[in-house]
Amino acid sequence: MSAERPSLPPVRLNSEAELARDALAAPLFVRAVRLARWAGPDTRVGAGGELVEAQLPAAAEHLGLAADEDGAAYASEAWRLAVDTGLLDVTDPEEEGAEGTVSAGENLALLTGGSPQDVLSIWLDGLDAVHADATAPVLDDFADLVGEDGSIDFDALDWDPDAEAEFLDGVLGNLYLLTLADNGAGEGPVPLPALAASMIVPDDMGEPTDDILEQVSEAMMRLDDQFRLLEPIGIVEYRPVDEALMVEEGEAPVDTVGGDEDDVTRYGMVKLTPLGLYGVRARMLEAGVDAPAVGDLADKGADALLDGIAHYPESAARAEVKLWLAGYADGAVSAAAELLAAARGADEGGPLRRLHCQQALALAGPEGEPAVRAVLDDQELGGLARVWLAERGAADVPAPPEDMIFWLAIDTIAAHLDADGELDELQGLIEGLSAQHSGFFDEVWRVDHPATADVLEAMGRLHSDKKAAKDARKAAFKARSRAGH
Repeated sequence: MSAERPSLPPVRLNSEAELARDALAAPLFVRAVRLARWAGPDTRVGAGGELVEAQLPAAAEHLGLAADEDGAAYASEAWRLAVDTGLLDVTDPEEEGAEGTVSAGENLALLTGGSPQDVLSIWLDGLDAVHADATAPVLDDFADLVGEDGSIDFDALDWDPDAEAEFLDGVLGNLYLLTLADNGAGEGPVPLPALAASMIVPDDMGEPTDDILEQVSEAMMRLDDQFRLLEPIGIVEYRPVDEALMVEEGEAPVDTVGGDEDDVTRYGMVKLTPLGLYGVRARMLEAGVDAPAVGDLADKGADALLDGIAHYPESAARAEVKLWLAGYADGAVSAAAELLAAARGADEGGPLRRLHCQQALALAGPEGEPAVRAVLDDQELGGLARVWLAERGAADVPAPPEDMIFWLAIDTIAAHLDADGELDELQGLIEGLSAQHSGFFDEVWRVDHPATADVLEAMGRLHSDKKAAKDARKAAFKARSRAGH
């Protein structure tokens, strides 16, 4: 009803210093840095900037890898990342068929002399490069589709690079959302079949068809390859699909959606790391997705704070308010006064702002009392001010006038309706508030609050006492008739 809701819940990220340390410890990044420091004037590179084949054994040996095909592949992968992230500068040869030259890139020095933001920026470039590799087709069997200039005939390959990248980003987005589910309770590993199914099985489908199951299996095997590539850059912890499940080489496992629950881990398990949360969020932000993080509002005004946390989970809202209060330089009284001023308003978002204002004031401490007492006579804020003072056991709290009692009741219920809380809690609030005053529904319809009629209609739907529910509906009708005049 009120503030525009973010498309994703807020994420709690580790500090930039912690994330930068994680980035520097990512295995692929470590290897890229080591090769960047190993390279020198005698290092030979091809026209495309790749390390020439004759140099791969030495590069693998420097990385502590075997001088075999696998070692050469890992060394080549690390070299490409070093070039893609600016740890190395490669100069193209002046003549066709010649070799290029290589030197240390500007970004190499930033890894030790720059800020955590510098490190993370370089790492994000690396994530983009690995993401591109993960969504590229395997061309070993399609050499005839690669042009002389290295371009790929995607039409002949029947491969849509944009669609493939979009699919992987969708998978990572779903994994991100699952990680944030239930206030972070979803931080355990996710079975690969469930992740693949989340992209393919329609929400309204009951039992998946054989065709859907086949699509899920195919997606799983592609994701298995992709997560194997993504894990070394540090964004996921991944347990690959058990190769024993393959019927034969290259064939996908069967019955991956409805398989034995005890064996689900054999089908692959994946979990975003703290660095992965940061990296996936950065990609979503770049794509224009609203992906808030706790701390985003710490340096904003109280109006932005109260609107921003309107639909945050309770724990995230508390954490955001604490950060905001910790960074407020003008003292508790000024902070309380700014919160109260931001809570005013007859718009649809007003009730929820006032509810969060009251919760924020509870975190501000008793030092804010002068600002709270200053609004005792305010129609919109006087009720919550009295509640705050009473909860703190303050002396000399004036009794509220009757119209303020009713106004606060309507405002409180409107806020909880907007917050989409638990139905049992909302029902308990409605019944508790209406029972506090005899003849509640005979009087409350006169309350001059923009949400009066809507609240009374909700009370008519939710009140468990049939007579009270009927009285609420009658009162709602009176409120609408009164508003119409």
